[in-house]
Amino acid sequence: MQWEIVIGLEVHAQLSTKSKIFSAASTAFGAEPNTQADAVSLALPGVLPVLNKGAVERAIKFGLATGAHIAPRSVFARKNYFYPDLPKGYQISQMDLPVVGQGALTIQVPAVGKAEPYEKVVRLTRAHLEEDAGKSLHEDFHGMTGIDLNRAGTPLLEIVSEPDMCSAAEAIAYAKTLHTLVRWIGICDGNMQEGSFRCDVNVSVRKPGGELGTRREIKNLNSFKFMQQAIDYEVQWQIDTIENGGKVQQATVLFNPDTGETRAMRSKEDAHDYRYFPDPDLLPLVIGKEWVEQLRATMPELPQAKQVRYVQDLGLSAYDAATLTASREMADFFEATLAAINPSPSLPLSGEGAAVSSPVKGRLGGVDAKLCANWIIGEVSAQLNRDNLEMNQCPITSQQLGGMLARIADGTISNSGAKEVFRAMWSEGGSADAIIEAKGLKQVSDTGALEAMVDEIMAANADKVAEYRSGKDKLFGFFVGLAMKASKGKANPAQMNEILKRKLAG
Repeated sequence: MQWEIVIGLEVHAQLSTKSKIFSAASTAFGAEPNTQADAVSLALPGVLPVLNKGAVERAIKFGLATGAHIAPRSVFARKNYFYPDLPKGYQISQMDLPVVGQGALTIQVPAVGKAEPYEKVVRLTRAHLEEDAGKSLHEDFHGMTGIDLNRAGTPLLEIVSEPDMCSAAEAIAYAKTLHTLVRWIGICDGNMQEGSFRCDVNVSVRKPGGELGTRREIKNLNSFKFMQQAIDYEVQWQIDTIENGGKVQQATVLFNPDTGETRAMRSKEDAHDYRYFPDPDLLPLVIGKEWVEQLRATMPELPQAKQVRYVQDLGLSAYDAATLTASREMADFFEATLAAINPSPSLPLSGEGAAVSSPVKGRLGGVDAKLCANWIIGEVSAQLNRDNLEMNQCPITSQQLGGMLARIADGTISNSGAKEVFRAMWSEGGSADAIIEAKGLKQVSDTGALEAMVDEIMAANADKVAEYRSGKDKLFGFFVGLAMKASKGKANPAQMNEILKRKLAG
């Protein structure tokens, strides 16, 4: 390659507290403008900030999830800049002593073109607490701008990466992994449409092995699709600018999804432009080891640990394990479905390093974990997408799905019959057993009945039997078709095939 791409991300995750970071005002989304702007949000004279303990706890949890350093002492600072939706004229943030220090995030980069998928570690520089600004409203005011301060003071965790990514694919993989993580540990709802998870992408290009190029920051990307488009455009723009004799100027740029282009908004500030200094109204934040350990005890098993367990203990493929842990809701649904089939406490469904109780790897209560994974990744996810539902809105419970999978495993119903049961459960509810009985979907598994059926078919098709025995093996499908027709599709396929092979062999 003639050019190397260098990318770093700054992600603003809105923390899931009910109140703001320095006041008791609500953080609920969608309220009428300025109805959640209290005296602190409005920066009225004489008001003082009071730190939200819940925001600090969420920052600590993020640090624990990424193996980061949790600062025993951190300091809030005033970041000075002037903008209409920032009444104080400064933002309370952190600079020299952030609450979360260096950590790391392992990402899985998918295959792109001819490139194979691979794993990469992205270093985290820091994660610091800060307050959000208000919002400027341009659309509803002709020739004017309205200011909504409902969002002012909403707690944010700004997560800053090292410039370790070298393609749009890596940047997207990192952002998606981070998005999954903050939702998984419950510190952010991740709603990108509402601005709960916003990404600033720093992009520069350089000759291979050369010094870092001048970066431009693409602000406020709230869609992975737009992030991909913005990075691709910005990279090409910088390369074209340099190759045409121009010079890239450090700047903050915006991405226009309608045109697919970035445009400069303002020259990029450096830290000294903000004139940071410790906020005199806030004491240093001291975090004791006991507090950290208390929070560590409440942490859920993380996605990567689950993936390893699913592969090692349940015999799933790496792909299935990664797909099932794409969200905590899906992983919980998968584990609850298995638990519904076999509620044994020794099943490896909640603790790290738990052993499989069944002598057959991946089989729980007679049901293959792969079968369960296939249905959740396949039919369940597809129907959720068709109905535009989230996993936690699934009309079929894990108990219902587990009951249906048990009937597939014990041969009561075929795969085609299971799909009919699934459709009925989705639209009408009810248990698998009740639906199977009502619709007459039980498979014929009686060996004597199946053998009698095969005898009749062979007697009526003696010429085809002779041809098969003379070496025309392809006729086996012909007999299978007749058998399934004779049983009205209810014959157990595995049993029927075994009987046919034995009897046709003479």
